[in-house]
Amino acid sequence: MVRGKPVPVARYRTAFCGDSLPSQTAIFQPFPITHIKTNCMTTKYTEDHAWLTIDDDIATVGITVHAQDTLGDVVFVDLPAVGTTFAQKATAGVVESVKAAADVHMPVTGVVTEVNEALRSDPSLANSDPLGAGWFFKVRLTDASQLDTLMDETSYASFAAAA
Repeated sequence: MVRGKPVPVARYRTAFCGDSLPSQTAIFQPFPITHIKTNCMTTKYTEDHAWLTIDDDIATVGITVHAQDTLGDVVFVDLPAVGTTFAQKATAGVVESVKAAADVHMPVTGVVTEVNEALRSDPSLANSDPLGAGWFFKVRLTDASQLDTLMDETSYASFAAAA
């Protein structure tokens, strides 16, 4: 409270996919909400058991739970160099485990913008948190239409169950 007047709680609200926005009466709001930012990130999957979460034109790429289960304990990850351009399905890196080594294929055409340095020093993140802290790299999409060739979560769940 400032001199007996309410202080605005927030002028910005963030809505996530599937969330309903709170009404302005839910929290005292003396000013109208002036901007709504929608965070609708899409997750897609490849037949190589990689996932990518798309946020605008940047995709974060990693391996799925199924992939890390199949590989076993990951002991080394070779990540691509930042700034390198890869075509869809080109080999962008390698993941090695106590059981096997596997190529990491680029799920979409694009330029690598960032790699997960934490994964280099602790490859076990690919096992302990494959869908979070164990992400591999980020890529700027150059052909967003390629996303249409990838699986959604439901399709991938059926595909992985049959694998």
